[in-house]
Amino acid sequence: MQSRRPVVLITGGSRGIGAAVAQLAAARGYDVAITYRSEREASERVLSSCRAASARAVACRGDVAVEADVLRLFDEAEAALGAVSHVVNNAGITGRSSRLEQASAETIRACIDINVLGALWVAREAARRLSVSRGGAGGTIVNISSVAASLGSPNEYVWYAASKGAVDSLTVGLAKELAGEGIRVNAVSPGMTRTDIHERSTGDAGRLERLRPHIPLNRIGEPDEIAEAVLFLMSEAASYITGANIPVSGGR
Repeated sequence: MQSRRPVVLITGGSRGIGAAVAQLAAARGYDVAITYRSEREASERVLSSCRAASARAVACRGDVAVEADVLRLFDEAEAALGAVSHVVNNAGITGRSSRLEQASAETIRACIDINVLGALWVAREAARRLSVSRGGAGGTIVNISSVAASLGSPNEYVWYAASKGAVDSLTVGLAKELAGEGIRVNAVSPGMTRTDIHERSTGDAGRLERLRPHIPLNRIGEPDEIAEAVLFLMSEAASYITGANIPVSGGR
């Protein structure tokens, strides 16, 4: 039976920003599907929190860098919750910090495969399923980019910044392409946010505090603050907004 609540699919929803978006969406009246690649226990904690907010919630395991997995993730979400109406394209990695000349091919390829190809596979499947010309009911796509796209991330991971530049271009082009199909496409660009990606993916446990003085608001952002921007762009309050990219970065 199809849910009467809107359904949001959030890639990479077991941790960090994705988990915060899932929990806030559940509290705001959405049923929630999250995807994860390996963090099953973390995903179960997110589901428990969503269900405590009276949302139906499901976790689907797969790798967004694999096209076939993306199609299956959408199938599983819709089988459990009904037609997806909103998609948050959140899954992403940075790779270990270094100058570009020191980065391995494996580090760069893994980042591009997830952050660029994965975002494209997810956006394409969302367009196919939400588009009114294909029998969908319309909806929204929110891409999670990064202020790194404009800052460049020198001496840390310029390949990650480049991948998010691709996400920015995807947002602008797809918003124009789908404007007549009942789909709004926007992006949120977080700045320094208190998640474990800094230590877990980069191996740099002190990165947040080291860079804090460069943030005009002089503090690190919280995942819930990013989630608020995402939920706004998904909502009817943003009904005349498409192709926008909201920086949530403390002014950095």
